[in-house]
Amino acid sequence: MDRNAGSAETAALSQVQGTIGHPAVVKAARGLSLFGEHSAGWFGLGLLGAALDRRRRRDWLIASAGVVAAHGASIAVKRVVRRPRPDDPSVRVLVGTPSKLSFPSSHATSTTAAAVLFSGLTGRRLVPLLVPPMLLSRLVLGVHYPTDVLAGSALGGLLGALLRRRLERK
Repeated sequence: MDRNAGSAETAALSQVQGTIGHPAVVKAARGLSLFGEHSAGWFGLGLLGAALDRRRRRDWLIASAGVVAAHGASIAVKRVVRRPRPDDPSVRVLVGTPSKLSFPSSHATSTTAAAVLFSGLTGRRLVPLLVPPMLLSRLVLGVHYPTDVLAGSALGGLLGALLRRRLERK
């Protein structure tokens, strides 16, 4: 039995898996998991932005470094909080993870930071497009509680907004 999270969170996680955890959704969630691992996919997109947008190359590189830094901040918080990942018979873990720590979700942190920072550079509203699928994917895969992804997204949003403000001031 899961002793580390409230039964409401475990029930919500199980409900998400039961409601939308169909094979095609799980496959897409695994793809998002791979893309977001260690913020590598977002970092790669930032480098692509730097290569294509020569006028703002420096900003793209700073934003890319910011995404990696946000990921690092989430790892630091994980090591302090030390909340274990979901461990309940009602929750299926459908992907491997680099650690047994759950709070906050590093995927949620780096994805939200990337969405905030890259929105500023592209002039597009990327947060509503990019963040919800990544957050849901972590629940579908059974590797995070709802508060893990919400806290990770809040952390990434805060760090992304702070760096974006600095980039826009220059």
